[in-house]
Amino acid sequence: MQNIQFEIKDVELTYLDREIFSIGRLAIHFMDRIGIVGPNGSGKTSLLRLLAGELEPAKGKIHRHAGFAYLKQMETPGEEAPDPKVLGKLQVPDLEEGISGGEQTKIKIAQLLADYNEALLIDEPTTHLDQQGIRYLRRELENYYGTLVLISHDRKLLDQLVTTIWEIRDGEIHVYSGNYTDYEEQKLLEERQQQDAHEQYLKEKARLEAAAQDKMQKAAKMMKGEKANARKKQGVNRMFATKPKDVSQKSMQKSAKAVEKRLEQMEKVDAVQHERPISFHSSKALELHHSFPVMGNQLTLKAGEKILLKEVRFQFPLGKKIAITGANGSGKSTLLQAIYQRREGLEISPKVEFGLFEQLAYQEKSDETVLNSLKKTTDYEEGFLRSVLHAMYFKGNGIYKQLRYLSGGEAIRLQLCRLFLGSYHVLLLDEPTNFLDIQTTKALESFFEGYPGTIIFVSHDAAFIEKAADHVYEIKNNNIIEK
Repeated sequence: MQNIQFEIKDVELTYLDREIFSIGRLAIHFMDRIGIVGPNGSGKTSLLRLLAGELEPAKGKIHRHAGFAYLKQMETPGEEAPDPKVLGKLQVPDLEEGISGGEQTKIKIAQLLADYNEALLIDEPTTHLDQQGIRYLRRELENYYGTLVLISHDRKLLDQLVTTIWEIRDGEIHVYSGNYTDYEEQKLLEERQQQDAHEQYLKEKARLEAAAQDKMQKAAKMMKGEKANARKKQGVNRMFATKPKDVSQKSMQKSAKAVEKRLEQMEKVDAVQHERPISFHSSKALELHHSFPVMGNQLTLKAGEKILLKEVRFQFPLGKKIAITGANGSGKSTLLQAIYQRREGLEISPKVEFGLFEQLAYQEKSDETVLNSLKKTTDYEEGFLRSVLHAMYFKGNGIYKQLRYLSGGEAIRLQLCRLFLGSYHVLLLDEPTNFLDIQTTKALESFFEGYPGTIIFVSHDAAFIEKAADHVYEIKNNNIIEK
């Protein structure tokens, strides 16, 4: 077909003995804008690698008819020097001074956009990017003349850039027209239709069960009446006398069995499963009476000789969710560390217990299971712990997985569970949504909603901030102000 740039035909991808997904046929045409979504481990990156030719399917073929560039999620920048003008727009400093993870991502984007390609395959480009970097990426890709296939957990970016969603679910690719918001609306419609079908299934099942029971009861009454009449009519040919009733009784039984067979052949429609909202309790022993447990009073922060904050004042209110935003290198993480360390220039209630989440890979070399490790850090009962782990996508036997075998994303999810279940007054979370898929990010939003304590968090995820934050502060020009 004209303008086809990639064609996937009869493809199966497996890992060890497990099938990741199978695809009958999918085609990508010139100027398609496709967003790939799905839980971590569903095969999003594997699908992009198949398209790029870095991974071979167990079965089937990938046909490529276009030149393309591929931006990998965890790859460090190449050695080729990026365009200085682009680096200037992205506010990347002198490369000799060393660069952060966000600045590395910016360099990779500059290298990606340096030469024209008919198609771009991009895997999680916003990881570590600040809002200014995300805006630059969005503008460049909005104006890009070509085909875009994008994996992202940034819902706003997907809304702004894509016109088709490929969802990887249960080993299949489900295609939805529109951007991410359109996809969510279609998913809600599917859920409503499934729930309606489930209710119709239950009604029809109840009707058939009642009909079968009624017919069997009538057949039993006929048999009972038949026996009573037979005793009364001694001397009369019993077989002859009861034949019409016997035929009627058998007919009724046959009819009942036919109804039962229809019941067996009914296709079951499951109810839509919704996660229950999680509400964390707050021990009375941990209650704070100060309306502002964390306050800045002429706070100055530096990174080396560079001033990040200069004599700033602020008040973070009790029980609220407070987002700290700003460009890479503006001092967001440094501020969280300063609060945790109770640095000079901060007024913090002496009773405050902090729980800290940093941008680290929480890999533990232990044979202890996920559930048992959580039991040791909290006084919640096991049933509630299971529900929290389930909400964070530790499902089925996942709660019995040993810590040494957890992936980076799983380790992050477990650490977040520990913090929300711990005996803390204030949680300090530095980029908690990095490396989380959209489903888990939404679960974290519900954790925020159900948590009674104070949360101070750093994030560049605009959709997450919009959903989770009560107050948004920006660090800019050595100051911190509420937006």
